[in-house]
Amino acid sequence: MEKDLDGRNALVTGSSRGIGRAIAEALAMRGAAVAVNYRENERAALDVVGAIASKGGKAVAIKADVAVMEDIYRMFDEAEAGIGPLDIVVASAATAIIKPALEVTLEDYDRTFDTNVRGAFFTLQQAAARVRDNGRIIAISTGGTRMWFAETSLYLGSKGAVEQFVRSLSRELGSRNVTVNAVLPGFTDTDLLPERDRAVAAQMSPFGRIGEPSEVAALAAFLASPAAGWITGQNIGAGGGVM
Repeated sequence: MEKDLDGRNALVTGSSRGIGRAIAEALAMRGAAVAVNYRENERAALDVVGAIASKGGKAVAIKADVAVMEDIYRMFDEAEAGIGPLDIVVASAATAIIKPALEVTLEDYDRTFDTNVRGAFFTLQQAAARVRDNGRIIAISTGGTRMWFAETSLYLGSKGAVEQFVRSLSRELGSRNVTVNAVLPGFTDTDLLPERDRAVAAQMSPFGRIGEPSEVAALAAFLASPAAGWITGQNIGAGGGVM
């Protein structure tokens, strides 16, 4: 694989598992040094760091909860101290509460919006302040914003906000040649996709299957690359033709 990210430094939030992990590993495979962020599961984060190191890459693990403002600032400080000035930031950390709107509690709302909206916004804000010129900022949304499912109003509402953040921020950072885009995964083989929904999800794709985290990560890695310098302000689906 071409090492087109040699000399670049990346922070990926929520990267101890799932799509976030796949993105961290994809960026490292292309030569980037990676700060692997996790909220609770240190063992999983260290496993990612070890996997990257075993292939000759550089990575550090940083514990931080993006729902906590002080953690966001510290996360960026520790990332810069651990791998150097940032060129790439991927806002992947998120939580999903799936339930009927009539059953959503204030606690559910606060937990979702504190992480998915406030956490994403201030992660993007810090990214905008810290990435070097010609940098790349990527947010992970969901293909669900292009579909309409029951019991997802809270989650999809929070992700819809992220897509608007990306569009506006891209206009603010263009003069520095910093691109800002969102990746919208479709049904993907992570622990966020319930087992009961997998067969139906597979049938919705012309490929007859659900996606792999590495397939979503391939799009994010491309958007982080020099080749994607003319793409900004976009919400790009990676859903196997589902949306």
